[in-house]
Amino acid sequence: MFKSIALGVILSTAGTSAVFAADRPADADNFYRSDKVEVQKVTFKNQYKMNIAGNLYLPKDMDKSKKHAAIIVGHPMGAVKEQSADLYAVKMAERGFVTMSVDLAFWGGSDGQPRNAVAPELYAETFSAAVDYLGTGPFADREKIGAIGICGSGSFAISAAKIDPRLKAVATISMYDMGAANRNGLNHSLTLAQRKQIIADAAEQRYVEFQGGATKYTSGTVHEITEKSNHIEREFYDFYRTPRGEFTPAGSSPLLTTHPTLSSNTKFMNFYPFNDIETISPRPLLFITGDQAHSKEFSEDAYKRAAEPKELYYVAGAGHVDLYDRVELIPFDKLESFFKANLK
Repeated sequence: MFKSIALGVILSTAGTSAVFAADRPADADNFYRSDKVEVQKVTFKNQYKMNIAGNLYLPKDMDKSKKHAAIIVGHPMGAVKEQSADLYAVKMAERGFVTMSVDLAFWGGSDGQPRNAVAPELYAETFSAAVDYLGTGPFADREKIGAIGICGSGSFAISAAKIDPRLKAVATISMYDMGAANRNGLNHSLTLAQRKQIIADAAEQRYVEFQGGATKYTSGTVHEITEKSNHIEREFYDFYRTPRGEFTPAGSSPLLTTHPTLSSNTKFMNFYPFNDIETISPRPLLFITGDQAHSKEFSEDAYKRAAEPKELYYVAGAGHVDLYDRVELIPFDKLESFFKANLK
């Protein structure tokens, strides 16, 4: 995901070795698998005829003659479904739900060129396309479909729910408002002058790429930790650049993991997912964030703006990335009770 405020920094392909070794938390289990759950790789079209890739999880003891409550899970911004989203999908399938993790358009196994392009509308569309697939399939009750959005996907799930009433309940985890994060930086640390420079750099890069020049990438997780690295850079590095959560889709490169294209990243500055969030009511919203998370401002803002029914749930002692994969901290019981109460 994103560095603190350096949203316009061009990706360097220099050195990828770490100066500091990451200490993997004992309960981190991003690649968790379960013998209680069946998985099927699926592909389906979004409204724009792009292929969307997903992993469909079914409880092995599920009665397949009936239809069941279902949950769509979206991955962190810049990640793929194998990073955090699969974990949530497996864990919720163990609890009796039909679940599906999805790759957002332009990422992972889903269509979209150039790779890693920023297109907030199409990210939100991925959730609606997943509803299309589940709601016309044999296992999900189309009146009982919800969503979990992790990090950036929290804002995309909210964006989708505003115009797709088929999403009956939405929970967000360590949510980033990708619009506000790019316009303002964390804690409004980005000045207007800095924002305008980022926009100008992206606009110039469009000329380069239009004429066949090399694509440039921006922000994302650093590839090297130094004595000057801040705690947010270290936090993301410990997940994305170590075996704890590192995953490179076929045909991609670790150098591109989490990095959107420079020329498209400014699309986020026109993305306002919390505008009209109150119109989602009476469908319920659950915002889950660590009480130590650098990103908690976004869940707090969304909660403030949303109408009832809504809940802001703090996980004691948890940072932002802790809720990606730390199974002893992630409140799966809370998610289970939320969806069982609201997908019925």
